[in-house]
Amino acid sequence: MTGLGALVDLGTQGLWLGLLILLRVGAALFALPGLGETWVPPRLRLMLAMLISAAMLPAVGPMLPTDPPSLAQFLRALASETPVGLFLGLMLRLFVFALQTAGTIAAQATSLSQLLGNAATEPMPALGHVLSVAALALLMVTGFHIKAVAFLILSYELMPPLRLPDLAVLAAVSRAEASRAFALAFSLAAPFVILSALYNLTLGFINKAMPQLMVAFVGAPVITLGAVALMALVAPALLAAWMSALDSFLSNPFR
Repeated sequence: MTGLGALVDLGTQGLWLGLLILLRVGAALFALPGLGETWVPPRLRLMLAMLISAAMLPAVGPMLPTDPPSLAQFLRALASETPVGLFLGLMLRLFVFALQTAGTIAAQATSLSQLLGNAATEPMPALGHVLSVAALALLMVTGFHIKAVAFLILSYELMPPLRLPDLAVLAAVSRAEASRAFALAFSLAAPFVILSALYNLTLGFINKAMPQLMVAFVGAPVITLGAVALMALVAPALLAAWMSALDSFLSNPFR
């Protein structure tokens, strides 16, 4: 009976530690790129969260408290681990928002903002939708699930378990990461902004030289074709720069 009791206690402790990890992982998975998309079935996301928690248990287990499980401990974990996990997921989701913002800037600059605007779950310009889908596919091909697990394991060193997060620190980090996301979005959309500036400048010269010519009817197909051709030309470089920024953040977050 003693051996059986010890085995039951060990199993109970393992389930408790797994639950503590699941609270952070499940909240992060809600917002993670690729793994947390709305088109992924909820049951599959729950299974992924449980599998990731089980995979993280050997690495994270020594960092977790060994206090016996109790309702007070569970409520404390719920109040601390869930916001931290959601914050971590949103920090990675900012990179997808940056790509969508870059597509929106590019589409507005090149008059393609309405083409295929409802192709995604949330309406967005065609360029943003194409870039987002391509980026998520590239993310999964390059083993993002392994990188995400490593990032979540590293988060226990940056944000110790069962400690309420400092709201001032979270606000400062969120502001810095949001600023970096918008800077990344504009840098990715820069080729299309430059193309739009050159197009409008050329159109202005033509209109000044030939006032009788309806330059808008002539220029609209040109800017559309130019934007599509530019997308085909620079999309690999844009996705490579985006992946490099994401990998840099995963390897050295919040620094």
